Amino acid sequence: MSDDSENQALEKQETEKSEEKSELQARLEENKKKFEFIEDLPGVGPATAGKLRELGYHTVESLAMATARELDPVGISEKKAFQVIGAARSSVGIAFIRADELFKMRKTVARLTSGSKALDKMLAGGLETQTITEFYGEYGSGKSQMCHQLCINVQLPTERGGLNGGVLYIDTENTFRLERIVQMAKAAGLEPEQAVKNIIYAEAYTSDHQMFLLENSDEIIKANNIKLIIIDSLTAHFRSEYVGREMLAPRQQRLNKHMHKLVALSRAFNAVAVVTNQVMAKPDQFFGDAIHPIGGNIVGHTSHTRIYLRRASHGPIRIARLVSSPYLPEGEEILKVTENGIEDVSEEEKVTKSRGR
Repeated sequence: MSDDSENQALEKQETEKSEEKSELQARLEENKKKFEFIEDLPGVGPATAGKLRELGYHTVESLAMATARELDPVGISEKKAFQVIGAARSSVGIAFIRADELFKMRKTVARLTSGSKALDKMLAGGLETQTITEFYGEYGSGKSQMCHQLCINVQLPTERGGLNGGVLYIDTENTFRLERIVQMAKAAGLEPEQAVKNIIYAEAYTSDHQMFLLENSDEIIKANNIKLIIIDSLTAHFRSEYVGREMLAPRQQRLNKHMHKLVALSRAFNAVAVVTNQVMAKPDQFFGDAIHPIGGNIVGHTSHTRIYLRRASHGPIRIARLVSSPYLPEGEEILKVTENGIEDVSEEEKVTKSRGR
């Protein structure tokens, strides 16, 4: 075969591959347009859609992250449940892919600044979307202050480390303060009135109420361009309501379900998920830190990034330790909580802190 013939054959193959890719992309785009609402999914009529919404599935994105067992209360067969979920997944592009394609998809993962350059550096650029970041520590360690700061930071443009989005804030300990949001907004150069409009707030009164709020949040997330979901704190109600060793198993099962719903929402809407966690002391531990987060292995395995916050011996300085990450090494940085919010510590303050530690 001549060189010209080989070149023509190669060109033909490339053209065919290009046409196949174009056809696939066209089908995916067609699916996305076709399945804009859950009623658009094949096999989902008005009655089924109503039952799905009662279960908390208001959008195609949230339904794509569901399991067939979770749709049992709808009253449809397992086969039909698989078909509905499959159609929803095809609409949002969930399928087997090559690792190189996954690498390209990972580029859609965005990062949110914490307000501290030192902490952002330790986190390889900030808090990731599509994952859960957990902050745990004792009372007064700065967990809620960090949440308030993130409420402001997520509204910033991307060039300033923000995500140009809103916040869904579930408060379980009545620690959310608008006065603090106003202070931080002014310090960040945002209009306070507009900043508070971009925060969707709900107070959870029980663990059941907390789970209900999250399970019925997908429509709110989509309608308000939510890019940050905060639960402050994750374990407070579960800790107070499930008391005793005999209640440990049901508590862990419900926590597991709750956190997996949070992961699913963060992935479906490319949002940052943040939870705060209470701690307990282990007096029988003679070596190492006796402070441990609540929730055991369930919370530990589901939180992708765990950060331990603690107070320094004096002043507004806090120590942030990266305890766990899928790919980042453990590390420790210091920051401070001021009237303006979360800030870096100057070199002079670092020297003073190290002397007084």
